[in-house]
Amino acid sequence: MNLRHRIVRGPGAARTAALVLIAFTSSVAHAQAQAPQANLPSVSVSASATATVTNDRLHAWLRTEAENVSPAAAAAQVNAASAKAIADAKAFAGVKVATSGYSTQQIAEKGRPTRWRVSQTITVDASDFTAAATLLSKLQDENGLLLSNMSFSIADRTRRDAEDSVTQQAIKAWQARAEQAAKGLGFPTWRVGRVGVQTSGAQAFPAMRAQPMALGAAPPVAIEAGTTDVTVTVTGDAVLEGK
Repeated sequence: MNLRHRIVRGPGAARTAALVLIAFTSSVAHAQAQAPQANLPSVSVSASATATVTNDRLHAWLRTEAENVSPAAAAAQVNAASAKAIADAKAFAGVKVATSGYSTQQIAEKGRPTRWRVSQTITVDASDFTAAATLLSKLQDENGLLLSNMSFSIADRTRRDAEDSVTQQAIKAWQARAEQAAKGLGFPTWRVGRVGVQTSGAQAFPAMRAQPMALGAAPPVAIEAGTTDVTVTVTGDAVLEGK
């Protein structure tokens, strides 16, 4: 009995040979199936859809500050003003108030005694613009706070809803553009290759910057929320077929 006959007759060897044959056959079949696809031409296509959304969030920054030759006295004045402002804000539903930066600075000027400047920032976040405007006016007129800056944006849920809406529009626009590209290049059919979806949002109007106002009676804070553009862009490859 020769060696070849013994290898073929052995049960373990027979199973190994069969598995190797199956694996080799599968690899060849897979390579043959993939080879034509790898050689298919493709065209990169991009399309976007935009929704203009009214801003529904207000963000404001106010500060209280005091100067005194005694740092403790200046700090006490600022702390009292901040505490009163936070307490007053609790009466306004739909408005969130929080303390932010706190600084103490020594000021030395020639011919004047050394003094200390203490300041603290209070942030206001609101969905109710009417309540926010009333509160901001109150904090300026009655509490002596200075309005440093104010801007607007859209809430997270509002952004998600807008993105969901325009995503479908962007996808349809991408499909239409891919169809046009395929026909323009002389291919009767196409299929979707690798595709990505990106979202972005930008304020249509710049953030409003409010100048510090002097104490005393002042007109109510003017608020114009503006809008934000939410854009969804679909970019990907259309694989060209049928030619």
